[in-house]
Amino acid sequence: MRSFWGLLLAYWLSERWREAWGLTFVIMLLTGLSAQASVWFALTSGELVNRIANFHHPTVPTTPSSLLTTAATLAAIAITRDAGFTAVRHFFSTSLHRKWRQWLDERFNQALLDSNHTHFHLQQNGRGEGSKEDASSPDNIDQRVQEAIKGMTGGAIGLGLGIAGVVMSLAFVGGKLIETSSPVRGLDLLGSYGSACLTLLAIAIYVPLNTFIAAKLGGMLQGLSIRIQSAEGSYRSELNQLLHRSFHVAVIRGEPAQKAVNVRRYSEIDDTWARLNRVSASYMGFELVHNFIGSRIVAYAPGLLPYVDKTISLQDYVTGAELATSLINECSWFIHAMPDIATLRADAHRITELAQAIEAVQQPQDYYARSGPSAFEYASDDDAHGLTVHSVELLHTGDQTPFLTASNLNFAPGEWTLVIGESGSGKTSLLKAIHGLWPHGRGMITLPDGMRTLYAAQDVKLQDVSLKDLVCLPDEAGAHSDVAVSMALEKAGLQDISRELPDEGREGQHWDKLLSGGEKQKLVLAKILLLKPGLLFLDEATSALDGQAVQAFYQSIKADCPNTTVVAIMHDTSSIQSEIGVEFFDSVLVIEHGTAEKMPIAVWRSAQRIPS
Repeated sequence: MRSFWGLLLAYWLSERWREAWGLTFVIMLLTGLSAQASVWFALTSGELVNRIANFHHPTVPTTPSSLLTTAATLAAIAITRDAGFTAVRHFFSTSLHRKWRQWLDERFNQALLDSNHTHFHLQQNGRGEGSKEDASSPDNIDQRVQEAIKGMTGGAIGLGLGIAGVVMSLAFVGGKLIETSSPVRGLDLLGSYGSACLTLLAIAIYVPLNTFIAAKLGGMLQGLSIRIQSAEGSYRSELNQLLHRSFHVAVIRGEPAQKAVNVRRYSEIDDTWARLNRVSASYMGFELVHNFIGSRIVAYAPGLLPYVDKTISLQDYVTGAELATSLINECSWFIHAMPDIATLRADAHRITELAQAIEAVQQPQDYYARSGPSAFEYASDDDAHGLTVHSVELLHTGDQTPFLTASNLNFAPGEWTLVIGESGSGKTSLLKAIHGLWPHGRGMITLPDGMRTLYAAQDVKLQDVSLKDLVCLPDEAGAHSDVAVSMALEKAGLQDISRELPDEGREGQHWDKLLSGGEKQKLVLAKILLLKPGLLFLDEATSALDGQAVQAFYQSIKADCPNTTVVAIMHDTSSIQSEIGVEFFDSVLVIEHGTAEKMPIAVWRSAQRIPS
């Protein structure tokens, strides 16, 4: 699905091909019936006009009953075509649109939310100095997956219907036009096909010429559509970021600065929108003129000469003009659909760009290598050997000089290691690298074979699922009993909510909004106590707790997970002992001046002259 045609054809070649082709067949059948109804409409229109013209004929006047019968027949044909064929076709085409979009949405969600953490990697890369190529990440993935997929699938179906309409009209309407053709003075060599050839020639000149003009205007529309999508996406991203940092903006009274950013972001939308409006208005005027000339001049002019020469009747003249009008309208589908085609191509561009980026991220290190060295090696070994970090160097995007070097570190089974260092020294970056979530660098990381690993970050974001799901993740909720989950919550100090396991929140609010920062970190503790990981990484996981709560946090892990290897980042080291003065940690990893050095906690205390 990396190309435009790949995206268009994937659904029809998927496991749901019967559904896709079944709906397509029904739509094509109704399109053919609609084209045939246009022929019936043209013939009946000619007959009605002829009956009206002969209503006062001196010898064979039209009777009121025959006139009403013909008018009723014309109305029945119009109703059948518009309500019976076109409206029903619309229902099936929108059903196809819905099912196709759903299928594509499932594919992209599966690709983004795979075990490779594609959704994470996709947002990490960026253009940096020294990058080998433009490796910037795709912007506004949410807009691409939602709006762009919806627009592309709808536009593609409209495009397909237009092409089908042209083919059907050429077969049915064009065939009837030739069948009802008559000789034209000066075109004797064409015989009885003179009027049909003249009409088809006029259409062949008029429609392609206007299509060429439409294509030029459509190219401008496409470029502006891509630009406004990008501008809208940038503004939308800024608003989303504002919602995430709303408290910080409020507490520093940063609204004026944020207002200026929003105005700047929106100015690009407004400028592009103004240009798009001018081009769209020009296109609308062009399309209206095209429709008028086509249906009132091009359609009626070819049959005028044989009608003046009295080689065809008024009925045949009107019938031929109606057939020509129908054919012009169908063959002008490209002109009518050009704004939608421009949007379709813009949407398809954004979707194929995302699909290509997702495929590239399937090999994260190759993806990251576009903007800097990425040569981490990951292996597994007997869990008795613990976690080993060997010759690891971490780099920022585009840099060649490492900002952190960890030569040879080993974290033994059951060992507790405290990680300290100045802000920005690389503590969190090292933990991310161990988990395969740091983009640039090199070195060997060996993890215990088959051991459950759990990473707890400082900023806890809870998904909109039930309380039990939150505690059990990444396990299925059914893998653990309600009693076990409730006990874990009670041990973590959350007994007040331990009986609300099936609930996703209270009074319309999810747990992420209901729980405070400290309660969220206690929820993480409950997860640790329930899952009992063999390897636990705590990245400022107790920052929202007071000293006594921090001690209780670590004491609970010591008691319930005695064999767990713990690597914990902390800035405040005042609570790294129990209430009776027992050390929680066995060693300290000091990150300073771009290097990581591990030592026993007693040695560290001695070097820092900190009393035990």
